[in-house]
Amino acid sequence: MHYGVAVFPTAYAMHPAELGPAVEQRGFESLWVAEHSHIPADRTTPWPGGAELPQMYYDVMDPFVALTAAAATTTALRLATGICLVGQRDPIQTAKQVASLDVLSGGRFLFGIGGGWNVEEMANHGTEFRGRWRLVRERIEAMKAIWADDPAEYHGDLVDFDPIVANPKPIQRPHPPIHVGGGAPGGPRRAARYADGWIPLGGRDGDIADQVGLVAEEAEKIGRDPAEIEVSLYLAPTDADELCRLADAGVHRVVFGLPPADGDDLLPLLDHYAAAAAQVG
Repeated sequence: MHYGVAVFPTAYAMHPAELGPAVEQRGFESLWVAEHSHIPADRTTPWPGGAELPQMYYDVMDPFVALTAAAATTTALRLATGICLVGQRDPIQTAKQVASLDVLSGGRFLFGIGGGWNVEEMANHGTEFRGRWRLVRERIEAMKAIWADDPAEYHGDLVDFDPIVANPKPIQRPHPPIHVGGGAPGGPRRAARYADGWIPLGGRDGDIADQVGLVAEEAEKIGRDPAEIEVSLYLAPTDADELCRLADAGVHRVVFGLPPADGDDLLPLLDHYAAAAAQVG
């Protein structure tokens, strides 16, 4: 089982160029960073995590910029969006950002994507909440075409463009692994249909050890090999027994959450997470 850590990169948190090496030196496989373009001042959508939205949601930096900083000071660490709000992004520009980061990092990018929860945030981007997952799928399909073809074109109901030349192409072929967030049953179904992994959320999406098999079921429905799809538990527990149970259930990766804090707070926490991972192996 792989181990990663996730953080909201902010101006007051440990700099990604410093955090990346600290994560890599402790043997973690991946660093995941969150995304929100903004938080509407008049938001009425409730945050799924509780009553009050944490300040880090307002302050988070652009994920591709933060990961590029981490890429420049690491050599083996996988760099991941956790998650990128594809429904709020132009697919042509995002395809270029993904490919550029994959090239600059030497093929170390993991593309974590999601549909989002903030209705007002999406509306400011011209995205309808109800149809967001259909839009996400078409934008992912369009990006796959851009990464694979030269020239590339895509003609869907929501995304449509004639042949274009868009470089660079990513190092990882046919594209960086795509991991889609969201609870069951939608998450496993989407992962099987157009992604390479499923990212359920710890503490919010139920007992993931009991849901791993849903990925295989959805893959088999469409004739896809279930072994092609990873399961990564985001914001995972640190209890060694629970980690062992997740590993035995077939979870491929667990991602521990970090607060947006400075090194004095984060380095001991990284040591704690590394010790927990070492107990499981």
